[in-house]
Amino acid sequence: MQIFNTLLARAIPWLPRAAIHRISRRYIAGDTLAHALARVRQLNSKGFLVTLDVLGETVSTLQQAETMATEYIDALEAIAADGLLATVSIKPSALGLLLDVAHCEGLARRILASARENENCVCIDMEDVRCTQLEIDLFLRLQRDHDNVALALQAYLQRTYQDIEMLARTSMTLRICKGIYVEERSHLVDQAWHDRRAINAHYLNHVARCFDAGTFVAVATHDVELTRQVIVLASSKGIDRTRFEFQLLLGVCEPLRDQLRDMGYGVRIYVPFGVDWYGYSTRRLKESPAIAGHVARALIGL
Repeated sequence: MQIFNTLLARAIPWLPRAAIHRISRRYIAGDTLAHALARVRQLNSKGFLVTLDVLGETVSTLQQAETMATEYIDALEAIAADGLLATVSIKPSALGLLLDVAHCEGLARRILASARENENCVCIDMEDVRCTQLEIDLFLRLQRDHDNVALALQAYLQRTYQDIEMLARTSMTLRICKGIYVEERSHLVDQAWHDRRAINAHYLNHVARCFDAGTFVAVATHDVELTRQVIVLASSKGIDRTRFEFQLLLGVCEPLRDQLRDMGYGVRIYVPFGVDWYGYSTRRLKESPAIAGHVARALIGL
């Protein structure tokens, strides 16, 4: 099955755009905020929490960054107006992080202020290694004035051991994911764990550190075995279910999603929406063959 997934992921550049769009409909809410809100209502009615992600990364102008910030604020206001159980996740590169750090921080503060007014919170997604230190520094500055901001960390990076040691002592919430960014090899020499099979052990170490520090941890994975190991770890440490939640992408591993909900665990669904569906879809499918396989099998009923 791994060969099937990998072959499918490699075929993405040659698939017709219409085929990508058909696949993307399963795990992207739609082009507009209205589409996203409809999906949030549906998921909430089934017992799931949601985090919304406005599609788009690495803007080329500060005006584009301003537009992205407005979209996040509109989402926060709409969530509050409709009484929905949803937060937002932001990508600093979409707010101009690689163009002007100060401007990006200003936009992030506007979003966090809106979140506070609407009794909500914001998670800063982690991006590629060009952004890692910039995003951690940004998070630390924002955290001084805002208690409604969380940060994602990637278990595939070796530096996460040092980062989590610092962050777990002061952060209220951390999101742990494996990390899907495919980097230039020169960027990752001595920076990342290259054996993907070994990442689970590091992932569990990071979750354990959050448990020990009393930090709320968002466990973002579709790996069934890793999910089981997190549950065993939490039980062995006497961790209450209110101190962590599981997070899965929209449309991926729905049987696992439903099983975790039925077991009484908090489950949050990551719901992307926006006009940049093609860029998001191709990146997700190419960089994570397992996701490509999950989606393809769901579409053909395997």
